Amino acid sequence: MSRAHGPRRAGRGRAGWRAAIVAGGAVAGVLALAGTAFAHVTVTPTSAPQGSTAELTFKVPNEESSAATVELQLQVPTAHPIAQFLVKPVPGWTATVQTVTLAKPIVTDDGSFSTAVSEVTWTGGKILPGQYQDFSVSADPLPTGVGQLVFKAVQTYSNGDVVRWIDLPQPGQPEPEHPAPVLTLTAAGAGDGAASDSSGASGAQDGTSAAGGSDTTAIALGGAGLAFGLLGAVAGGAAWMRSGRGHGRRGRRS
Repeated sequence: MSRAHGPRRAGRGRAGWRAAIVAGGAVAGVLALAGTAFAHVTVTPTSAPQGSTAELTFKVPNEESSAATVELQLQVPTAHPIAQFLVKPVPGWTATVQTVTLAKPIVTDDGSFSTAVSEVTWTGGKILPGQYQDFSVSADPLPTGVGQLVFKAVQTYSNGDVVRWIDLPQPGQPEPEHPAPVLTLTAAGAGDGAASDSSGASGAQDGTSAAGGSDTTAIALGGAGLAFGLLGAVAGGAAWMRSGRGHGRRGRRS
């Protein structure tokens, strides 16, 4: 009888290892998808009404394991310029602002503006591995007649690596590896999260593409990875249970 127990234990051991491998692979898949989906340069809020004043915060994570982020270059769309684009000071960092002369001045309640910010570069500080830094600006007012603003960003590391967050999502295609931060502009008075004015659908020039925002895609990817991971773990557990019951019945018949 002692010989009969050995195969049963070995069978259950093999089934257990199979379940552990499946579960481990599922967890690895979830972690990989989560890292890909959420370690981007992003903008908060993701939407704001046209013509409003908004504080925009760009979250910059460090994705390197042995180098620090030492520079962030942010391109500000000028096809639909922002009259007053003010930079919030960040301790340890120096902001350099570039402007362009507008062919047609912007007239607001605060006056007429013939120039607009086209680029902001932060230098002098460090974002160490495993950390992130927020860079905030004030935009007053946000443009009208456009559905989105795309703020392309270039991140430079201390080892010379450069990551260009400039890609735009394409319909029917997976999220790009380095998506640009996208601010959706809703119809004036519609409130945050409302559908954007259809007039913005054609505003694809100079960083104002009407492609979907990256945050929604990131959340969807993370959710899909979690669902697949849970299904894998459940399937592995079920296989282990079936294997254990099958060996138990064979042992009793013998």
